Amino acid sequence: MSIKNLFLALTWTGLLAMPVTAQTLTTLHSFNFLTDGDEPGPGLVLSGTNLYGTTLFNGAPTYDGFVFSGGTNGSGFGVLHTFSLVQFGDVRPTNYDGAQPVYLMSSGNILYGLSEAGGGYGLGTVFSINGSNFTTLHSFSSTNDGSNPADLIASGNTLYGTAGYGGLNGSGTIFSLNTNGLGYTNVYNFTATDINGDNSDGAQPAGLLLSGSTLYGTTSAGGANGFGTVFSLNIIGSPVIITLHTFTGGSDGGVPLAGLILSSNTLYGTTSAGGTNGSGTVFSLNLNNLMLTNLHSFTATNNAGANSDGAAPEAGLVLSSNTLYGTASTGGSSGNGTLFKVNTDGTDFRNLHNFAVSDGAKPVCGLILSGGTLYGTTQKGGQGGIGTVFALALAPTSLSIAAAGTNVVLTWPTNATGFTLEFATNLASPVWNTNLPAPAVVNTNNAVTNGISGTRKFYRLSQ
Repeated sequence: MSIKNLFLALTWTGLLAMPVTAQTLTTLHSFNFLTDGDEPGPGLVLSGTNLYGTTLFNGAPTYDGFVFSGGTNGSGFGVLHTFSLVQFGDVRPTNYDGAQPVYLMSSGNILYGLSEAGGGYGLGTVFSINGSNFTTLHSFSSTNDGSNPADLIASGNTLYGTAGYGGLNGSGTIFSLNTNGLGYTNVYNFTATDINGDNSDGAQPAGLLLSGSTLYGTTSAGGANGFGTVFSLNIIGSPVIITLHTFTGGSDGGVPLAGLILSSNTLYGTTSAGGTNGSGTVFSLNLNNLMLTNLHSFTATNNAGANSDGAAPEAGLVLSSNTLYGTASTGGSSGNGTLFKVNTDGTDFRNLHNFAVSDGAKPVCGLILSGGTLYGTTQKGGQGGIGTVFALALAPTSLSIAAAGTNVVLTWPTNATGFTLEFATNLASPVWNTNLPAPAVVNTNNAVTNGISGTRKFYRLSQ
């Protein structure tokens, strides 16, 4: 369990309290089809108190889209850039800046992003925004460099990214590009797939992570079983790709659609399919022994698409201490997706929020964690039914202790749901126990009476 509150009851006078958290979701913005876009994409950026992101479409009958900005308090949402009208005379509609922006990230004070369509060849672009200056850094042309770019990261003055399709073999590419738009290099071409969609290294690459001189990433297709891979690629010298894991579509999951996070020697990620119930997974991959662990298999959905924990996670994870946070694009109590947490060892999975259309639906964006608040977007739902920006506050509350004769009474707020009071008898090698000693009983007011005689006890609230 992740510790949210800890009491040290060495003696009656020796107490130390730390804050716990309860969850409250706030809809910061609901998108308007005509003014600021439709279906926010998976890239969300936080800079100071400002959020930046993209929408796939806008009110005009085109596939252009917007880059938007707004405050973390929900104020000042507006359009930072409107992508130009695409020219429909070509089989692949073209323009100068791109269309259907799908990803955004920041490096320094500059925003960098990807569009999956438009540009000089109609197959997507890499772009930058510096203040009011918009620059098209690269237009994809398929055969040489790939098409439909999916992810982008920065390292100094170099951008690394993935193109989901195209390249020499049609299975996608990993590319690099200077931040000034020069020096485009096709770092790696994924191999062609056979009639069954299989190959040795994966196809349709999704997210990337750079650690030292090694790129780690996922592919949503290809591999020996056609369900995608986890790979590494050393960018020093002649790039050599290593397939770290090939998904089977079974208990280990399949079709990862997002990138990874790295902590110590372990990668963490999600798959949108597979797992015990076919609803996707949260997984870890130990880089020392390449052992993949299924941390959580999402439960099966009913005929209405609902379940208890969510299904089909399409976004990556964020890590705080030993807790992973993420979103599931569907499932939950109303079938509109969830926001969840789970420990890095797979214990204590919790569904923190069920989306209900009114506050959003289909969360496919990776979360941002800042100052005890999670920020993200949904592609559907909200007032206009076409997406939201939301914040989930991990708001502080407290555990209190007071004398009551020969007992003490521990209490916490009734609106702080999902918490369990535990105790241990030492902190050297604590064993936290939920079976509180008599006469302890948790009543409806979240109050517990416990004796102060006998062995000293250490109390905590966990969630």
